[in-house]
Amino acid sequence: MAVEPLTIGGTEVRPGSRRTIDIPAALLYTHAPVTLPVQVIRGRREGPVLLVNAAIHGDEINGVEIIRRLLQLPALRRLRGTLLAVPIVNVFGFTDRSRYLPDRRDLNRAFPGSERGSLASRLANLFRTEILAKATHVIDLHTGAIHRENLPQVRANLDDPDCEAMAQAFGTPVIINTPLIEGSLRQVCNDESRPVVTYEAGEALRFDEQSIKAGVQGVVQVMRHLGMIAPSRSRRRARESYAANNSTWVRAEQDGMFRAIVALGAHVQQGQALGFIADPFGEKEIAVEAITSGIVIGRNNLPLVHEGEALFHIARFDAVRRVARYVKAFNRELEEDQEWQGDDPEPPIV
Repeated sequence: MAVEPLTIGGTEVRPGSRRTIDIPAALLYTHAPVTLPVQVIRGRREGPVLLVNAAIHGDEINGVEIIRRLLQLPALRRLRGTLLAVPIVNVFGFTDRSRYLPDRRDLNRAFPGSERGSLASRLANLFRTEILAKATHVIDLHTGAIHRENLPQVRANLDDPDCEAMAQAFGTPVIINTPLIEGSLRQVCNDESRPVVTYEAGEALRFDEQSIKAGVQGVVQVMRHLGMIAPSRSRRRARESYAANNSTWVRAEQDGMFRAIVALGAHVQQGQALGFIADPFGEKEIAVEAITSGIVIGRNNLPLVHEGEALFHIARFDAVRRVARYVKAFNRELEEDQEWQGDDPEPPIV
């Protein structure tokens, strides 16, 4: 069956070709143009159209590096279907090192957008109509917020069989069945029956090598699951991911200087000390205790905290000890395994 031409931003990309397209997005008040960049890689054979995007929040840069590495992989030369790679969706926030757009709106609350709305709404509409509308499947790459770090995890609507299958294929130890948020990319994908998973790992404005490697590995595994690239020749047994029953945040009970004593991925017991908050003189110090047993999937890295501030994100599982062992094995394999970096791996970020 012949593969139909694909047009994005007025540019036709034919089967077997690779193009980088700059879609006009706006003009700054300096008259400088702002474009939404997308790289399109088309195989010669019919197949899924996978959109991989990052930096919907402009300060979440791990996903940008994940896409850069993904685009270097030799396996893409034998691609079946089409890969749409958008490393920077929120181009305004990215250049300002900000989560938000210049109007202080969150782009991931502006979908589906409109042609005549706010700047966020217009950018969301441009992304949806020019790029998202062409995709059959979506991987949305994120990190934690500023000063917050996330354990590599996938968030998805597990009530959708296609989303669950993509989440399992991604292969992180932890999957969170999260509700759809009004105005988010996941919400509009759900409304349009387009399977989507969100990968969360690392911290805003910081590269994290483990999170990046796990992200590249996960995207490649989803592409194999979709039949876009050849199966792995590795004999390593695939691990099953575990969906959390639910999750909760442990919050600061007083203002002060925060000292964390447990790491991401740690298995903690209810009542266990996770850290301490003290005043500068050490005259008033309290322990931060786990309010439930589970795995630490998120952590505040800022030592100065206010009362009520979120400090630790704990996910609960039926098989929590098994998940804890998987997290340790997963991290160990990332440290040892260079398979996902190509035949000539570049030095890791340290």
